[in-house]
Amino acid sequence: MARGDRPALSEQDAARRAVEAVWRIESARIVGALTRYTRDFELAEDVAQEALAEALVSWPRDGTPRDPAAWLVATARRRAIDAYRRRARRDERYAELAHGLAEGEATSGLGTVPAEGVVAGQAGSDPALADPDRIDDDVLALMFVSCHPVLSREARVALTLRVVGGLTSDEIARAFLVPVATVQARITRAKKTIAAARVPFEVPDGADRAARLASVRSVLYVIFTEGSSATSGDSWIRHDLAHEAVRLTRVLSRLAPEPETFGLLALLELTAARFPARVGTQGRPVLLEDQDRRRWDRAAIIRGRAALRGAVGPAGMGVYALQASIAECHAMAPSVPRTDWERIVLLYEALGRTAPSPVVDLNRAVAVAMARGPEAGLRVVDGLVDQGVLAGSHLLPGVRGELLARLGRTAAARAEYLRAADLCGNAAERSVLEAKASSLP
Repeated sequence: MARGDRPALSEQDAARRAVEAVWRIESARIVGALTRYTRDFELAEDVAQEALAEALVSWPRDGTPRDPAAWLVATARRRAIDAYRRRARRDERYAELAHGLAEGEATSGLGTVPAEGVVAGQAGSDPALADPDRIDDDVLALMFVSCHPVLSREARVALTLRVVGGLTSDEIARAFLVPVATVQARITRAKKTIAAARVPFEVPDGADRAARLASVRSVLYVIFTEGSSATSGDSWIRHDLAHEAVRLTRVLSRLAPEPETFGLLALLELTAARFPARVGTQGRPVLLEDQDRRRWDRAAIIRGRAALRGAVGPAGMGVYALQASIAECHAMAPSVPRTDWERIVLLYEALGRTAPSPVVDLNRAVAVAMARGPEAGLRVVDGLVDQGVLAGSHLLPGVRGELLARLGRTAAARAEYLRAADLCGNAAERSVLEAKASSLP
């Protein structure tokens, strides 16, 4: 084999990759259509997984079907029909037993089940499964179900990645550095919680839609944040997780084109644009001032700025749009010194009024230091120390160490850097803090 040539894939490997590709792209549409068909979210997800398992066996043997997504839907529907028939027989058996007990008679036989059983009464033939005008509604409804407030944040994240993103339990577990059993338990509990709460499969209206849409955006933001700045593990960026959040937010912006959704998309695109320059050749983090801006993804910057233009609503900018505007300032600046830091200070002040947070205040302190000098920034940071906020986070001592170093207070700066390193759960980021401490004279 010539150097650089890749070995040909076996038919089995090619079919397996086809199954994985179709599932990653089409899973949300498939599960959404099945949920509308069965009116049972847990059953829909279960039979979709059964169809996927059947595809892994039959496609390598029989070949990939002409319309893979339709094959998966049809197979899953047959599994759903079988499930309904089993339920019908079980319910009929229970009814016979109850009748026999009431009459004091012995029971025998299971009786007859009509050809279509309860399926005919509940769903029957459903041409809307193939109706393209319904697909977007199905995917959006699926997002609303997966991110329902009745679920914990961890459950929303896991369920969204599973049923909307098409990730396997293994992939989710690797992304969040938790055992596969933990992810599976979260998904199982989430589906049971949704069933117990009788969460309808629908796109809500009015105020309920706005509240639920905010929950969907929050979940996507959490997924991206963990991917872009991992809180634990050896890698600073988990690209697959972050890019999955961007992809799902693009889908959401098409299904629910509202200003704050565009604001979230703009924030994610503009932040992800810096990924190529944020990690060095040895996997070590590269800080903003040291990044080669020529490596930034210009296409992502263009997409982010385009989304930001749609992010201004009647009441002005929301939380995500304000953060996206800050990211835009960085994206358009030729260097750190030539960044519009005064505008960033104003944007952080507006963000602090809209969504007060110690992290926002800490970021504003950094911007103040860049715009007006490290002493001005340190006063803001010390104010946060006096308030006792972010006590267990590495962020506060990390920023304080940076400002002290710029003021020439090296002993105090070293102590802050080392304290930040002790509190940091990410190995790559911890190594940067330790390197800063050791580099001080």
